[in-house]
Amino acid sequence: MNPPLHKRTQSSAIVLIPTYNESENVARVIRTLFSLYPSGVDILVIDDNSPDGTAGIVKQLMPSCPGLNLIMRMSKLGLGTAYLAGFHHALKLGYRYIIEMDADLSHDPASLESLLDAMTSADLAIGSRYMNNTVNVVNWPLGRLILSKLASVYTRVITGMPVFDPTSGFKCFDRKVLEALDLDRIYSEGYSFQIEMNFRAWKKGFIIREVPIVFTDRTVGKSKMTRKNIREAIWIVWRLKIKSMIGKL
Repeated sequence: MNPPLHKRTQSSAIVLIPTYNESENVARVIRTLFSLYPSGVDILVIDDNSPDGTAGIVKQLMPSCPGLNLIMRMSKLGLGTAYLAGFHHALKLGYRYIIEMDADLSHDPASLESLLDAMTSADLAIGSRYMNNTVNVVNWPLGRLILSKLASVYTRVITGMPVFDPTSGFKCFDRKVLEALDLDRIYSEGYSFQIEMNFRAWKKGFIIREVPIVFTDRTVGKSKMTRKNIREAIWIVWRLKIKSMIGKL
């Protein structure tokens, strides 16, 4: 049974952190966020029944972290549905800014401030690894980097969406964006979920800004990238483009 969700009245932002087998990282990222933003953000962890005890670690931290909440799901249901569950809860609790962030510290918690600053003139802020012809990635294998960069170029060319890093998982939504999208129609998983959310927001006319970040590959734990994620990202851009063209988005 999930602990009851609560919200600190002084916080208008919540960080959503999906987890699966992140016991080596989750406590560190939570403590770091709260130390940097003691009253500025709340945190919601969405755990997919991690067999390594990730949810148990979060539960142990909750009494000393008033802004920390946990959703425990019964099985490994995927990144996209985890974020959708987080979106619904964040909207229900009245947060203005809803932030996506990985649990493995590949997204520097200190960069969260830049995302929130960008929201003064944007509806969606994206932490970008590939702005202005630069590549800000540390410790990735060359093959992984090439794949990610090619996916970004491929997405821009096919969709026409003016986003340099469309698969980035470090981003901040204004609640009005999520309220305007029909979240029940979001069908993507993995990295293509990020593409779909960006594309739908862009097509709705919302302002998207990218801010440069440095992405550092995880030092502990295992990547969740699968071949299925790659295949889905290849065809999702065509599906979105075609649906948009025929008015079925």
